Amino acid sequence: MGNNYTSEAVEKQARTMGVAAFEIGLFDPRATRATMLTRKWDLDTLLKSVQWLRLKNAEGRHIYIRPAGEHSLSLIDDLNAQVIERLKVERFSPAVVLETSPGNFQTWLNHGHVLSREASTCAARRLAVRFGGDPGSADWRHYGRLAGFTNRKDKYRRPDGTFPYVRLHEANGAVYATAAAFLLEVEAFLQTQSSGSRPERWRTDTLCSSEPKSIEDFRNRTIYAGDQTRVDLAYAIYALSHGVSENEARIAIASRDLGHKGSQKRQQQYVDRTIAKAWRLVRTETACLSSGR
Repeated sequence: MGNNYTSEAVEKQARTMGVAAFEIGLFDPRATRATMLTRKWDLDTLLKSVQWLRLKNAEGRHIYIRPAGEHSLSLIDDLNAQVIERLKVERFSPAVVLETSPGNFQTWLNHGHVLSREASTCAARRLAVRFGGDPGSADWRHYGRLAGFTNRKDKYRRPDGTFPYVRLHEANGAVYATAAAFLLEVEAFLQTQSSGSRPERWRTDTLCSSEPKSIEDFRNRTIYAGDQTRVDLAYAIYALSHGVSENEARIAIASRDLGHKGSQKRQQQYVDRTIAKAWRLVRTETACLSSGR
């Protein structure tokens, strides 16, 4: 695919996201210490920079995008085609749908108005739990992929040495039909949190019927930029919310070399802290699900 396809895909996605400015992330997985080069651009500057982004992509960098500042969108990552259809059936139709690798999708949902950082993170977490998305990608300012560039993960390298393009499947920008009701639930939960009360019970609502991902799946995700502490927490949240036992999650986290944490006692304390934080976040996500019901 040529420059025209990339330019058209970038413009369509960016216009549909409907924000004044973007943060563009160029991730280099080949560096000794994985790095993310960032640029803050308005739409015109982004469109003028497509050729430069294509060059950096060809050199091996992954190209990401997110709104700059607070915004009205939520990213749901790591979905299959069946879940995309389910979103529509349940009246959570996405504003943007991207196929980031063959058979793997991410979506942006438009809530209709700008959310606070707290509300945006709560909304993203609730959506990830409800629709089986990646909880490690569920916060108010997470990067998604930018259409028209190639996904440079080694596992997607074709026999001829090329990589698949990130394809823009849908870009209508519409506010999903249940936005008002959904945001009332988010608001009710946040009010409960601020008042100091907690739901008496919580539940894990996993809507992903596939086999649970392993910690290696998370370690291979370029979005974490080589930060293994973020990887450990993202995996722990995912595992505990998808029925993996706490003991299994602990073993997985400890499967990498934690020697830099210090003594065996300090390593165990690190695992304990990670699991404890994950449980707090899982309870937050599931409380979001039950609030207002």
